[in-house]
Amino acid sequence: MLNNKVALITGSARRIGASIAKMLHANGYNTLIHYNESESEAKQLVDHLNSIRADSAVSIQANLSELTELSTLCEKTINQWGQIDLLVNNASCFYPTAGFKSDDWDSIMNTNLRAPYYLSQNLSGALKLTSGSIINLVDIYAERPLKDHSIYSMSKAGIAMMTQTLARELAPDIRVNGVSPGAILWPEKENEQTTSKEGIISQTPLARCGTPEDICDAVNYLASSTFVTGQIIKVDGGRSLYL
Repeated sequence: MLNNKVALITGSARRIGASIAKMLHANGYNTLIHYNESESEAKQLVDHLNSIRADSAVSIQANLSELTELSTLCEKTINQWGQIDLLVNNASCFYPTAGFKSDDWDSIMNTNLRAPYYLSQNLSGALKLTSGSIINLVDIYAERPLKDHSIYSMSKAGIAMMTQTLARELAPDIRVNGVSPGAILWPEKENEQTTSKEGIISQTPLARCGTPEDICDAVNYLASSTFVTGQIIKVDGGRSLYL
């Protein structure tokens, strides 16, 4: 078994996922950088991490909405270093939906809910061997819906329940927890900005947006703790108090 722990972080080529990967790598983890379409960003991140510590990071491509690719992702994860200590289900599909469209349902639910559940279950055997843990990225909208994002909100509500359910089912060998972000990074696409930044900040007691480092702090705590399971930490500046 490696001296270094091993972490798989889904959707970690960019944004919050990349910040989590960098933090875990700095804390001594070998990191598996999962991506779907962000190949160049994933390669740049892997090159950067390997320049710090040789042979400590690799990238794995997979479309999380496809079961066959999820199976391959699990196989590559275990084969890379022969173990896994931490699974961070970070990847998420976020966009507004109006009414019911089967394509939207499949895209969001398969990526946001089915994939984390599949990965958690299929990697649980390897995680048990290392007394590992799972950390799910939830959302404050898992408890109170975001207008025009019904499928997304339902998918995140499912992740919250999955966190608590698996915490019971996989105990005592594997700890399962969640981090529920509020406003951290603003959506890149204009059509995803359903509420003004000023409006969100006005409803946040700490009167500002958070940073990826705020999420990393929560992930780091949950990854290193030994007696916390089934918990979801809100990192939202208090905004959920207004929802």
